[in-house]
Formats: sequence, C-alpha cells, structure tokens
Amino acid sequence: MLKTVKVYARKAWHWLTSMRTALALLFLLAVAAIPGALLPQRSLNEGNVQEYLESNGRLAEIYDRLQLFDVFSSSWFTAIYMLLLISLVGCILPRTWDHYKALRAPVVRAPRNLSRLAHHGQGSIDKPAAEVEADARRLLKGWKITAYTPAEDRAGAASIAAEKGYIREFFNLVFHLGLVCVIVTAGLGRLFYYEGHVIVVTDGEQSSQNSMFCNTATANYDSFRAGANFDGTGLSTFCFEAHDFSADYLPNGQAEMFRSNISYALGDDINTDPATWEDYELRVNHPLRIAGDRVYLQGHGFAPTFSVKWPNGETRTQTVQWRPDDPTFFLSSGVMRFDPPAGMFPDLYERRQNQLAIQGLFAPTAEWSGENGELLTSAYPAMRDPAVAIDIYRGDNGLDTGVGQSLFSLDTSLMHSGQLQRIERVNLQAGDTVTLDDGTEVTFDGASEFANYQISHDPSQVWVLVATSITLVALVGSLMIRRRRIWVRFYPQPDGGTRVETGGLARTDRAGWGSEYEVFHNKLLGIEETDEEDEVYFDDEDRD
Repeated sequence: MLKTVKVYARKAWHWLTSMRTALALLFLLAVAAIPGALLPQRSLNEGNVQEYLESNGRLAEIYDRLQLFDVFSSSWFTAIYMLLLISLVGCILPRTWDHYKALRAPVVRAPRNLSRLAHHGQGSIDKPAAEVEADARRLLKGWKITAYTPAEDRAGAASIAAEKGYIREFFNLVFHLGLVCVIVTAGLGRLFYYEGHVIVVTDGEQSSQNSMFCNTATANYDSFRAGANFDGTGLSTFCFEAHDFSADYLPNGQAEMFRSNISYALGDDINTDPATWEDYELRVNHPLRIAGDRVYLQGHGFAPTFSVKWPNGETRTQTVQWRPDDPTFFLSSGVMRFDPPAGMFPDLYERRQNQLAIQGLFAPTAEWSGENGELLTSAYPAMRDPAVAIDIYRGDNGLDTGVGQSLFSLDTSLMHSGQLQRIERVNLQAGDTVTLDDGTEVTFDGASEFANYQISHDPSQVWVLVATSITLVALVGSLMIRRRRIWVRFYPQPDGGTRVETGGLARTDRAGWGSEYEVFHNKLLGIEETDEEDEVYFDDEDRD
C-alpha cells in the first residue's frame, strides 16, 4: 500500500512540476482573473457589490457563494497561484541543475552523416589540417569548443564541436524565477499593506478643517482595509489639505481630466502653519508619493449644503456628500439628518420625535421634465445650475437608535413603522427656501464639490517592480538568443590539403539562424561568393 502511494505521489509530483502543467496553470490564473475585471469587487467598492446583489437576485447570490466578488482573495484563486508557485519552483530546480551540468559537459560530438543536417557544406583548402583547425577556432571565438580525435569521432575523422547560446537557458530560468519572485513579493505585500479612502469637501477655503486629512489614525478614513499583519500602528504620519477640485469636460459631458491642488506636510511639520506646507497638483495617474505612501485622486462628486432655521431662531447648516448615481452627468442622491435645538424640546423623547431628515436628488446642472416639470435630471456634470428634488421627513431619523445609518439613504423601516413621516416634497434651486408647517425654514444654499482620495501603502511595490523588470528582460533574452551548434570535420589529403565538412544545427532550425552558418563556412573555405563550381552544399535540396 505504501509503495503504491509513493508511486502515485511521484507521478503527481512529475505532473505538477512539468512545464506543460505550469503553462496550463498560468493560463488558468489569467482566466480566473476575468470575473475580477467584469464584476464589482468588495476590496474596491463595497457599495457597488451591495447594489449588484440587490439588483440581480438569485444569480448574484450564487456569484457571492462562488466568491466572485472577492476573486483575488478567494480560496480557489489562492489555490491556483499557490499551485503555480509550486509548479514553477519544481520546474526551476531540476532545470537549473541540468543547465549547470550542460555548462560543464563537453559539446556533443558531430553526427556520423553531417549531410543530413539542415545546414551542411563541404570543400577543400590548400592547408594542412592543423592550420584549418586553428582558423576554425579563430572564427568560432566566443563559442564553447570541444575537439575530438578520429578514434572519438563517429565518422572516424578529427573534428571539433562548437556550441553557443547557453545563456538562452539562463534567461529562461531567470524568467521563471522572476515569475516566482513576482508572486512571492506580491503575496508578502498583501500581508503588510494598507489602503484607505477619504472624501474631502473642497470648499476653496484655506485652512478649512473639512478639507484637511491627517494620516494619523485609521479612524480618520471613510473606508479602510489592511493586510493580516498590519496592526494599525504603522501609519506614515502626514497631513494634506485639499484646496480645490476641477474637472475638464468635453461638450458631450465626458470627463477629460481631473485635478486637485493640495498642500501637504510630513512628520513634525504637520504642526506648523498650513500656509507653509508644500504644494502639489494631484491629477489622474499622477499620485503624490510621500513617506512610502501614495495619494491618488480617484473620483469626485457634489456635497449639497442645507440650512435649517427653527422657529426659535436657531440655525443648523450641513454640507454632506451625496452619491453620484449617474457617472456621466452626476445626478446624485443622498440624505441629511438634523437634530432640533435642545431649547425647543427639553424632553429627550420629544426632541427625538421632532428630528428632521432630508432625502432626494441633486443635479449640478438641472433639467426639468414631466407634465408639470417636476422631474429632476442633470444635463451636464459641471455645476452650472444646481437644484434639488427632496422629501422632508419629521420624526425619529435613526440617529439615536444605536444602529449604524446609511450615509446616502434613510432606513425604510422607520418610514414603514410611522416613526418617520414625510411632511413636504419640494424642488429647490440654489438660494430657495421652503417653510414647513411649524414655521421651520429649510434653505438649499448650493453645493460644493468633494474629491475622493485614496491613500495606499505597499512595502513590496519596489520589489515587485524589480522582479517584473527582471522577468521581462529575461523573457526578451530567452526569445532573442538562439542556442546553436557547428561541427567541423577535417580530412587530410595526400597533396597536403584538407577536405573540410561542416554542419550546423539550431534548436529552432532555420528560424532566427540567419546567415551565421553560411558566413562561417565561406570564411573558413576562403569563399567570397558561392557558385556551382565551388561544390559547396548547404542542404540536401541545393545538392539535388
């Protein structure tokens, strides 16, 4: 029984470490990555995944069970690249040993019949065999050469065997080793990386607390994820302040370029006057690199501003980002929640029952449709004519329930239970005010733009780049360099001359061999141009 297990284990190991299996696993890994490109991924946008689940029902549930929303961290994707890693290592080790032995071994002796080779030629020289051999060695300078006596040669004549292109196999091995390094370094990087997103409202005011972010605690992020070995204490200390956000649009509304001017400080400099911080213009694919981190400008949207004036004269103003539902024209949806003044409702329960909530749509450039012009859409992504279509609710808006509330929508259970009741539906343009039944005034003050910044830290990034560069260079080397052999036999003649027979063989035969063999043969025989009288044959077809 144990012997049978060993036999099957050995067969499985040979199968796993074969080059064919490695190529199949590499292809399988590429195919397995396709769902990660076509479906939303939790690691990138949890909201998009949740929306996909809500919109696609049973099919989305099956996808979720198959881990198609977490492709690159799924168990099956991990299994594929781990098998690929083992297969590559299993290929590299024996091939490295074989290459080492090939470097130390003599060049293979010439076959008995050189005329059967694709490259073959013969001719006579008025020189003794020793001088011809010296000429051949001079022409083959840089090649690995092994000389054979008549007793050792298969045809019974003195000969030399020359080989070149050993470095091709070296590059091949380095290429596979580079793939292993890419996988290992990328995997180690995922253990120690961190990445977070923060939304900053760019209101154009210098030193505004709403437009500043400090990378001093994970709690400062709107969303944050990190590797298994990151404990949250190794954040690079820096701050940046977003001064503005601007976008260039084509006439059809398509975005052409995003940019944001920021200022930043590192380490102890964050406690200095922000006016003395260094300036930088963030653009798409032009991140700020600071303290081993990268700050990307990843997206943007709009943050409407509402003011609520209560009957006792107290005012509350909020600016909150709303979610762009239309990625082209930025029709956005969102929610705002307001607590009434404690002076109006001393009783906590009564104050909770008089909370306000605003939910609706925002358009940066309003366009009205419908029979009465009450339906709001957006005609352009830039903020030219901002407007909102909102529902105003009164009651318990969920802030004091102890349950986390969505930033972009109200809890429908509060409305279904009657805890939150709609008291007004209204369309407002910038500066418009609506008065509620109790005298409370709600004003739409306009909107600011917000930008979404991504802060990424990956300690293996440089090593992945180095490994990838080495892999590409090795791949080019393995494709460009040809491993080839040339054999020369010397037949001394009675008149003191020598009849020479040569043959050449490349691993890829004529593909990429070029004229190297012909040049060598002609130079050895002292032939400037080949013609029929020279009796030089380069293959069987020419001789016929």
